[in-house]
Amino acid sequence: LLFHTSAGLLNSGKRWKMFKRDLDFERRWQALLGLLQQTIGKKPKDLNGVLFLIGVHELGRGPKTFSKEEKQDLMHIAICKVLSLSGYYQLEGLDEQGWPHWKMIKKLPHFDLLEQEKLLKMHVIEYFEQENGWIIESPPAPEN
Repeated sequence: LLFHTSAGLLNSGKRWKMFKRDLDFERRWQALLGLLQQTIGKKPKDLNGVLFLIGVHELGRGPKTFSKEEKQDLMHIAICKVLSLSGYYQLEGLDEQGWPHWKMIKKLPHFDLLEQEKLLKMHVIEYFEQENGWIIESPPAPEN
C-alpha cells in the first residue's frame, strides 16, 4: 500500500510538471497572438490564421486578395518555412511566378492531431523569435 501511494504521488508530480509545461506553452502562444494583434491590428483566431500571415510574409507581396487555392499554398509555404527551422524542409527555390518551393529533408514524426498542432505552434513561436527578434515569454501566472 505504501509503495502504491508513493508511486501515485510520483506520477501526480510528473503529471503536474507536464500540465505546468503545457500551461506555460499555451501562455506563450497567447502572448504571440497578443503581439500579432498589436502589430497588425487584428488577433488571429487560430493557428491557421497565423500560418496564413506567415505565408503572406514569406511570399513577400504584401496584403492582397488570394484565391482559395492560393490561401492553401500560402499555408503550405508557412508550414514548410517554420518546420525548416528544425531541418524538416529546405527551400528549393522560386517558381516563375515567384512562389517558394520546398523540399522535405527528413520525415516528420508520426503524431496525432493535437501533437501536430503543438509541434507547429512551437515552430511558429520560434519563427517569430528568429525572424522578427520578438521575445515571446509566458506572462506571469495570476496570483490567487
